[in-house]
Amino acid sequence: MLLSAQNIFMNYGMRQILNDVSLFLNETDKVGIVGINGTGKSTLLRILSGAEEPDSGEVIFTTGCRVSYLTQRPIMDAELTVLQQVMADADSSEEYECKAMLQRLGLGDFEQKVGTLSGGQRKRAALAAALLRPAELLLLDEPTNHLDGDMIVWLEEYLRRFKGSIVMITHDRYFLEHVCNRIAEIDHGKLYTYEANYSHYLALKAERYEMAEAAERKRQTLLRQETAWIQRGAQARRTKSRDRIERYEALKAQSGPETDEKLSLSAASSRLGKKCIELIDIEKSFEGRRVLKPFSCHIQKRDRIGVVGSNGAGKSTLLNIIAGTLQPDSGSVDTGVTVKLGYFAQEGDKAMNPKQRVYDFITDIAREIHTDEGTFTASQMLEKFLFPGETQRKFIGGLSGGEKRRLYLLSVLMSAPNVLLMDEPTNDLDTETLTILEDYLQSFQGAVVAVSHDRYFLDKIAEQIFEVCSGGEVRRYTGNWSDYDEKRSREEAPERIKKEGVSPKPAAPKQQKLKFSFKEQHEFDHIDEEIAALEEEIAACDAGIGASSHDYVKLQEWMEKKEKLEETLAEKEERWLYLNDLAERIAAQK
Repeated sequence: MLLSAQNIFMNYGMRQILNDVSLFLNETDKVGIVGINGTGKSTLLRILSGAEEPDSGEVIFTTGCRVSYLTQRPIMDAELTVLQQVMADADSSEEYECKAMLQRLGLGDFEQKVGTLSGGQRKRAALAAALLRPAELLLLDEPTNHLDGDMIVWLEEYLRRFKGSIVMITHDRYFLEHVCNRIAEIDHGKLYTYEANYSHYLALKAERYEMAEAAERKRQTLLRQETAWIQRGAQARRTKSRDRIERYEALKAQSGPETDEKLSLSAASSRLGKKCIELIDIEKSFEGRRVLKPFSCHIQKRDRIGVVGSNGAGKSTLLNIIAGTLQPDSGSVDTGVTVKLGYFAQEGDKAMNPKQRVYDFITDIAREIHTDEGTFTASQMLEKFLFPGETQRKFIGGLSGGEKRRLYLLSVLMSAPNVLLMDEPTNDLDTETLTILEDYLQSFQGAVVAVSHDRYFLDKIAEQIFEVCSGGEVRRYTGNWSDYDEKRSREEAPERIKKEGVSPKPAAPKQQKLKFSFKEQHEFDHIDEEIAALEEEIAACDAGIGASSHDYVKLQEWMEKKEKLEETLAEKEERWLYLNDLAERIAAQK
């Protein structure tokens, strides 16, 4: 056993977060922690990492167990470069390994100062360090946040092959499905574990609820019978068994299974005419870099469009141009007169006033809303969004990150839009809220354009995919994310063959496995030594340069030699990246 966490209790003020929670990990367990926002998922991970002490209970690790912890909000030194920060955090990793990992995660400018990074870039740098740090146990809090689709697929494969144990919090349901062999759900302070991936967990959870409800129905039936007996009068009770009276008292004292209020999203939208939104040859550049090439499309009344692409490609730029918050350099956006936009921006919840009360924030937008189910006041809508009376009086600054995100979602829907623009709507929303949001979007009568890296979400809601490519081209695909992924794989196959230096032969039979050539295997076995030797030679050049500061001829020789060695090292590091990628894909076949 790798870890034993026993009888963990944790309270914040009067609120009990964890109530007698125990978790045991074996060496190959990959555990996904789920539960609605605010139930204590991150608290449990902090306790397991040792970053926070429980009120009672203990966490015991097996001797020699090393832990690598990715927190939601990593602490970094603003004056360090990205490479320096990751090398410091990753402990014993080599420089070329850190560079390769950073490139994988879209952080190719190794000399950029940490203080200039966005929140998403900081999280990716912290993820790089967490993956490189030698460990038998990975603790990961929302590792897929701020990753694009290709990065998520790569990380999924990386963690699936990881030899140690993993405990992670994520809302990415495909990630939970493909990586995890156990699901741990926190529900009303209790921890329920399931030996299952995500889809099997859903079935087992439904069974647990059914059993709990059946037991409660049986208890209520018995309680009615015993109540009738107890009410027949004192004379009758004196002739009855005292044990039966005690059983009645015990039945009466029991409480039924605790259940959460269910988040309910009622469809509410304004009338939308025939004309929606038309983009006509729009293009956009920033500081000489083209983000969008001339692009035209007509967004129809019931369109469901998912927007994908690598980080920084221009997805949010496209959404901002559609919303009218950013003007294109050329081209135009023709918006119908009946269009009423609702824009769920990526950082929109950060703009909410932390000193404003929850109720006041919503009533500033609308005091009531007309839905398919009838008219609801702002207070009633807040309750439907799991903000009961006491929470409505809270200041926004006192809400959890997930609660702020949910409140921001309500604020967008309270304006009764008929066109929804959503930039990463799945970030920081729990899986239950995501499911209900998806159901809402499927019944929404207007158009939906959503930027998202969540494959499960795009498979459920998208009927078209717009891929914003590096260089500004926008490619359109019919279907959901899985359809797009299959089509893209077919399109990229010839380019991949060319890039990897493989002769363009007919497609190999499916049973033929990928493998190293003799030359590649020899190169793979020795490339680490070659890189280390080059780094030593460069260090010797640095020493020679320092010692030759007064001898111009020698100084020039050392500098020319160093330049050539650095060029060779860069080529070797690029080759190392290719060979390790090939090795990972070969290992994945086993």
